[in-house]
Amino acid sequence: MKINLASVLVDDQDKALRFYTEVLGFAKKTEVPLGMHRWLTVVSPEDPDGVELVLEPDEHPAAKPFKEALVEDGIPFTSFAVDDVQREFDRLSALGVRFTQEPLSSGPVTTAVLDDTCGNLIQLTATSN
Repeated sequence: MKINLASVLVDDQDKALRFYTEVLGFAKKTEVPLGMHRWLTVVSPEDPDGVELVLEPDEHPAAKPFKEALVEDGIPFTSFAVDDVQREFDRLSALGVRFTQEPLSSGPVTTAVLDDTCGNLIQLTATSN
């Protein structure tokens, strides 16, 4: 068994697609019209056949209060692995990305938390060997 899909709840699929591809650097994998919304996924260009991230509309009545509560408490919705958190922090900050937590090292793990502009906090994580 393996993970093939994960979702992030977004308030606007077009805005999310721009942010996740043009800013974070993911690549669009799938786009299928489904009425008002789309089945829209992105992948890491380093692993185009790997796990797909679904940019899922947050239309369910429970989604927005859930997301707001996580943001209010400073809890990231999900985490993305990077090689170097400080380098990504510098790159993304230069592009105007707002971070709620600057790079923080805790033993072998370094993390930073960004606002994805779609109602979520996302953690970047790197592990040193």
